[in-house]
Amino acid sequence: MAENEQLLGILNKQVANWTVLYTKLHNYHWYVKGPQFLSLHAKFEELYDLANLYIDELAERLLALNGKPVATLKESLATASIYEANGHETTEEMVEQVTNDFAVIAKELEEAIQLANEVHDDATADMFIGIQETLDKNIWMLEAYLEKR
Repeated sequence: MAENEQLLGILNKQVANWTVLYTKLHNYHWYVKGPQFLSLHAKFEELYDLANLYIDELAERLLALNGKPVATLKESLATASIYEANGHETTEEMVEQVTNDFAVIAKELEEAIQLANEVHDDATADMFIGIQETLDKNIWMLEAYLEKR
């Protein structure tokens, strides 16, 4: 039973992470400037739409497992592993921060997948794997933008 409670906690942390990230990505979408404005403005919009999708999927899975998702910004900020934007990031810092946030979430998902498999929750494991796959692709793209690959 403790493992099931742990899985509910992991799901809730992911709801919180994606909620914070959703707001951060909006901030970046609105405030990005410079020669890369057009491409990054569109990319940040794509990513906050993705965050919105994951918030809903994760919360609904949590509810299906009789959990209770965080539903306020205060709870999300207290629960999340990632931090909100400070509002003064340069364009490069915005991309670096999103890349770093994605890496944090992807690392957490490795452990989450393992736990979901241990408690024989294939549906949750599959959901986590799908999210991780998308994160890995976006990390690769953002690192290429930053010329880190």
